[in-house]
Amino acid sequence: MWRKSLIFILAMVSVGSMLTQPALGKEYPTKPIEVIVPYTPGSSLDLLSRIVADTAPNYLGQSVIVVNTPGAGGSIAAAEIIASKPDGYKLFTTSNNFFAFTTKTQKVPFNPSYLTPIVNFTQFRVGICVRGDSPWKTFNDLLDYAKKNPGKLRWAHIGRGTVAHVPFAFIFKKAGVETIDVPYKGTPEFVAALLGGHVDAFIISWAGIRDHVIAGNIRYLTFVSDKRYRDIGDPRFSILYDIPSVAELGFPEVAPLITTIGFYAHKDTPEEARKILFDAFKKTYEDPGWHKRVEKLGDEFKFGGPEFMKESIKRSEEISIPLLKEMGLYVGK
Repeated sequence: MWRKSLIFILAMVSVGSMLTQPALGKEYPTKPIEVIVPYTPGSSLDLLSRIVADTAPNYLGQSVIVVNTPGAGGSIAAAEIIASKPDGYKLFTTSNNFFAFTTKTQKVPFNPSYLTPIVNFTQFRVGICVRGDSPWKTFNDLLDYAKKNPGKLRWAHIGRGTVAHVPFAFIFKKAGVETIDVPYKGTPEFVAALLGGHVDAFIISWAGIRDHVIAGNIRYLTFVSDKRYRDIGDPRFSILYDIPSVAELGFPEVAPLITTIGFYAHKDTPEEARKILFDAFKKTYEDPGWHKRVEKLGDEFKFGGPEFMKESIKRSEEISIPLLKEMGLYVGK
């Protein structure tokens, strides 16, 4: 169904508009800019995008409107950008791992190279969580349960073939456990499912559920990282200091995976528009008010331009492609 939606979106745009680069008016931007978020409201990408949208108008001179377009691990939102007029008025929030995982596990009817990076803002802390009153205090506890109860452990993620699915699917496979994975649209659905007892665990970034973790309703067991997080400034987040990384637990294959988050545009967006956007978003990143709000989310600050973003994608692909091939999930691109 989602594939038909992608084809329909792309079919709405003529070949000519895809291949020609529009002239840029001297007053760009002259109207609001849309930022397409590929997940539901309340998700980590959504929260970050809305903080950017609140501050960026100070430097762009136009409103920034966040539009949620969930589905297919972000491919529906990506198709909308690729099918749009490349004039700098429609952007896409996503991670380096969309290119390293999602587009490598789906036969998407578009070329991912039609998305060009503009600016990177943060790096997410991604890990596996259970309920605060769960009997599993450590990740090894969870693995022991899964080994003793084949096919009983239910865990949620944002879509098969995404970075929230593959690393832990690989870990469970390496540990020799049989589990049931359940895809959900976004953070609100995750939280409701976990707290309601419909799933036993889920994979998610820290920003989207930090308040639940601080309140003790949800507990992290491990993070996809090669080291523990001990550099978090907000004392409320010290709860993360003692959570081990997957590297410590014996899964170094996925430990180097990082999730960097930024804005992308159609590749034919005029260079002048891309420069205006980058400059405005750099000022947004440097804005003290913006920094303070993102700091409260608990994300890692990670500013970078197009070259940094391209390198992040390349590094993730070097890890993801062998994993996907080993698991029989790789379809190319």
